Amino acid sequence: MSPIYIDETAGSDTTGKGSQEEPYQSLALAVFNHGEGAAFQIRKSPEATYDEPTQSSLKKAKKNAGSIEKKKKKQEELAEREAKEKGEEKDRREKLLEESKKIVLEEDSSLPKATKAKIEHLGDLRSKRVRVFGWVHRLRQQKDIIFIVVRDGTGYLQTVLSGRVAQTYQALTLTLESSVEVVGTLQEVPEGKTAPGGHELIVDYWQVVGAAPGADDAFTNRLNEKSDPSIQADLRHLVLRGETASSVLRLRAYLLSAFRESLTSESLIEVTPPCLVQTQVEGGATLFKLDYYGQPAFLTQSSQLYLETCLPSLGDVFCVQESFRAENSHTRRHLSEYTHLEAELAFITFNDLMAHIEEIICKTVDSLLANPTSAALIKQLNPNFQVPARPFMRLSYVDAIKWLNDHGIKHPAEDAEGNPIKGEDGQVQMVEHKVGDDIAEAAERQMTDIIGTPIFLHGFPAELKAFYMKKVPTEPGATGPVFTESCDLLMPNVGEIVGGSMRIADMEELLAAYKREGIDPEPYYWFTDQRKYGTCEHGGYGLGVERFLAWLANRFTVRECSLYPRWPGRATP
Repeated sequence: MSPIYIDETAGSDTTGKGSQEEPYQSLALAVFNHGEGAAFQIRKSPEATYDEPTQSSLKKAKKNAGSIEKKKKKQEELAEREAKEKGEEKDRREKLLEESKKIVLEEDSSLPKATKAKIEHLGDLRSKRVRVFGWVHRLRQQKDIIFIVVRDGTGYLQTVLSGRVAQTYQALTLTLESSVEVVGTLQEVPEGKTAPGGHELIVDYWQVVGAAPGADDAFTNRLNEKSDPSIQADLRHLVLRGETASSVLRLRAYLLSAFRESLTSESLIEVTPPCLVQTQVEGGATLFKLDYYGQPAFLTQSSQLYLETCLPSLGDVFCVQESFRAENSHTRRHLSEYTHLEAELAFITFNDLMAHIEEIICKTVDSLLANPTSAALIKQLNPNFQVPARPFMRLSYVDAIKWLNDHGIKHPAEDAEGNPIKGEDGQVQMVEHKVGDDIAEAAERQMTDIIGTPIFLHGFPAELKAFYMKKVPTEPGATGPVFTESCDLLMPNVGEIVGGSMRIADMEELLAAYKREGIDPEPYYWFTDQRKYGTCEHGGYGLGVERFLAWLANRFTVRECSLYPRWPGRATP
């Protein structure tokens, strides 16, 4: 008879088989599995040698083996009882389901006619009979009562099913995200109880409109809060049904309305420029190119040039339009397609432009907070939101460079091609900022977060900005960098949300800018004509709606602030 091996350190009572290669860990289990008459070899650890167990250890093991046997017997009895109970419960469930199929609900025609209403309009219909359509958002069964929270896009409604209406086959098999029709009397919730809107629907008739699957294909099995981000992106159409995602999009709708209200109150008129263009605004490297009936064309980077053409006929104008940037960036504030709120204003100065941007931002925030619905959404999503203090801080580009260096905020050294320079230790070398550097996003955000208030960063070097930006006048013969009348509005936790500038008003200066940038002026004839036929000092700006919403709603990434966000590698669903 082969001996049974026990290693008290390296053995296992779970996977061990009693062989020398797979020993048990305890002598008790070895005795239990192989009986008292087996030959045992035991050791304390792999470093020790196997030997026969002592009589006292064998006696103790026999006693413990008896306990194991009793425990195993008890577990078997428990498992048998649970299996029996499950079987009985299954039988009861199947019998109940069969009985439930006999119950057919019909709406009682003797009751008052139900008023069909959206959930947000139910406040004036208490004590009345109403009809609501929506989706099962939450589902809870308590004894013979079923509580269903119904969602219809305008709000949430708690419904209560009891008696026959809770005993139908549809009631017993109801699943989350099924669409339903519920009819009943709307009542104020009892004192001490809470429900959305402060009322609940006592259902007297209901039906499933479209059943959602259960089991493996149930909604919560496909998507939940622990789902991987890539899965959440693939299932964005289902993510939108969640309370947070839908609240962000609802706030976005109020935000756009508030912006339009603010802009029109400042005598700006909305226009709709084209998305298919044959000119560039922000540089050719970030253009999405396409074939347009045999001609080269692009998806617009900005509607600014078209807005400028509207000034002589419509006055100050704005648009809310999609813009596209073929920029292979995966940061949390970049999208390949984003909603661009842009405006152009005539007969203004650079100070007028920054004052206007500040006024629109603050007026829009005030409008949102004055509306109880949008204010509640902001409080839900960003409980610590504070109205930005006015006036906004104004910080020149040159002073920002000094601030960064004074606070020890450095940036990676780069070679002529823009590649990071590494030291002998293989680490990227960090160097101080200097005038002429394009302040990186990380440094810019760090500065903004430390200062903690909105900042107009202004006066960027001309070589860092677009060809159409007006330059700050310099003395004749002056040397050194040439700066522009340009600004970025930086917000804590997000960074840049607005970029603006005064535009070149002189035609000869604009033609020189085309030449300097290597741009063929011919396709821009219509833009150049604005300087030819009655030019004026004018300026404008572009605001990233998703970035602004990320700031307002305290979202980690702008991807949460778009209905179906697009970034490099993502164009579905």
